[in-house]
Amino acid sequence: MKDVPSMDQWLREAKEEDDAGMCGMYLVHNGTVRQTAKAMVREGEEGLTDVIGMNFSFDSDKVEAAILETSQREGIYYVRAWLNEGKLNMGDDIMYVMIGGDIRPRVVDALQFLVGKIKNECVIEEEVF
Repeated sequence: MKDVPSMDQWLREAKEEDDAGMCGMYLVHNGTVRQTAKAMVREGEEGLTDVIGMNFSFDSDKVEAAILETSQREGIYYVRAWLNEGKLNMGDDIMYVMIGGDIRPRVVDALQFLVGKIKNECVIEEEVF
């Protein structure tokens, strides 16, 4: 498990970037290990026991490519992601993603795009029951 970054620090750094004047919004996603199994939440499967942890890993090259692709979206001027790794416990941070852009719809869409791409193409999550 890695040290968790400070979102206050990330915001300070983002606002010091050359394109900061183009950003009217910053949005942060914090994914955490939840107690309810993914199959129960996403697919409605019943009778599953509580999650007590997760084994988590990721492909850093794929994450970097996803960040680059997100940064090329219209109106997006700041993209940053941090992913944890190893054995995580319930409540631990899985990832942080920060997006900065010109207007809310573009920032929201970019955040959904990047988090979805990371979750679907870049990581391996194994829930522990």
